[in-house]
Amino acid sequence: MSAQKVLSLRSLSKKFGSVVANDDVSLDLYVGEILSLLGENGAGKTTLMNMLFGHYLPDNGEILITNKSNQMEQLRLGQPQAAISAGIGMVHQHFTLAENLTVFENITIGVGSLWALKTDKKKAQKKIADIIERSGLVVALSEPVGRLSVGERQRVEILKALYRDARVLVLDEPTAVLTPKEADVLFDNVKAMTDDGLSVIFISHKLREVLEFSDRIVVLRHGQKVGEMLTKDADEQSIAKMMVGESTLISKRVNIQVGNPLLSLEKVSMKGSSRRNRLVDISLKVHEHEILGIAGVSGNGQSTLAELISGLQKPDQGEVVLGTSTVKKLNPKVIVKAGIGRIPEDRHKDGIVGNMTVAENIILESLSEKNIQKFGFLNRGSINSIAEELCSSYDVRGPGIHAHARLLSGGNIQKMILARVFSRNPKIILANQPTRGLDMGAASEVERRLLEARKNGSGILLISEDLDEILRLSDRVLVIHSGVLTEIENMDREQIGLMMAGESL
Repeated sequence: MSAQKVLSLRSLSKKFGSVVANDDVSLDLYVGEILSLLGENGAGKTTLMNMLFGHYLPDNGEILITNKSNQMEQLRLGQPQAAISAGIGMVHQHFTLAENLTVFENITIGVGSLWALKTDKKKAQKKIADIIERSGLVVALSEPVGRLSVGERQRVEILKALYRDARVLVLDEPTAVLTPKEADVLFDNVKAMTDDGLSVIFISHKLREVLEFSDRIVVLRHGQKVGEMLTKDADEQSIAKMMVGESTLISKRVNIQVGNPLLSLEKVSMKGSSRRNRLVDISLKVHEHEILGIAGVSGNGQSTLAELISGLQKPDQGEVVLGTSTVKKLNPKVIVKAGIGRIPEDRHKDGIVGNMTVAENIILESLSEKNIQKFGFLNRGSINSIAEELCSSYDVRGPGIHAHARLLSGGNIQKMILARVFSRNPKIILANQPTRGLDMGAASEVERRLLEARKNGSGILLISEDLDEILRLSDRVLVIHSGVLTEIENMDREQIGLMMAGESL
């Protein structure tokens, strides 16, 4: 890392109506540095980076970046093309690639005129080859993007930015959908690029990665910069205290003797429309006082497995057993009545009815209870009382229990879903990506409640792409790859990571 600044954000502020997203935020980035930008959901990280990349125009402040003469000059604000021309690249968590085009076409599209691209194809190929050699981001240029793995698509996104001569690269949750091995390879590549002079701003919720790979940490809270520290001087507790104003202790799993089987799948197969949503002859058991972790990279059958257990799909063959009884008619009504609580992967699509109120969403799965309705008439007073109490207990923040659920933020929608699930004291909990997109404090609370439910006798099926979360919470671990489940005897991080990538051991 050099002592020379490449970028300086000075007193940036941004308001959306009465909401202050960023308040007088300043930070510097140095040549060859990996800077981690941390903060809770809503802390202002994304708004700050959107101002840097020109998507938002700041209300106040300025951005300075070094020019080709190594002099600091003002960046034209609110203009993405100006940011790109100045050497700023941004790789979003959700990729923006055209799957029907080749890697080469995705990298070069939008750079120069179409005619120039045709006449200078060899020149472009040589430039990309030079970037690949320097960065280690190896990928076949003639391959259609639709055939690439998630890790390879990540490389293409970074190559797109580097092809545009990026000197500052913003990575937003870069490992959210990568296996541990792919994540390690990515960071090895990033370090090689910083040795070559690239500067990186790295946004992540995974503190292990932050502590292992960054040089310096900047923390935002409620739109303000609350501190920074060298990574070598930091640990998880000091970062947590800075992020949420107090030390967020991660709950620890204690050994408990498991009880009887609550949920069993016996030789279940589902054809699916592709390898991404098939299940192949899978068997599993979830017991009382147990968290069974399902580790895997997105698109290997997890969604199909979750839909099956939620009653949204039926197996082509095999049996679903609740306790000692085989389920003959598998549907959501049977699943809810059997005492299965569901935390869905897509909280907006599958977790709420957006145009219904917060209170109505909270009691959706309790309509048969006498204090909720009688003879088909809803007891609004009881519903409102329950909703107020649960929103307070689970810290659901928003316009109130009578507002449409779609008006809540993603994190508060997740809290509302948790209130609905845990308040029913379910025997079985399907937790599908329960902490995805949540900040440290919210994620810690989810994990605490899952462990508390385990202690009280629930059986929990935890589906997660976050291997740290799987290892922290699970009593047993199964790895899913191409719809096939494999049980892991030795809960070794490297072994599980290799199996998630489809490598046989």
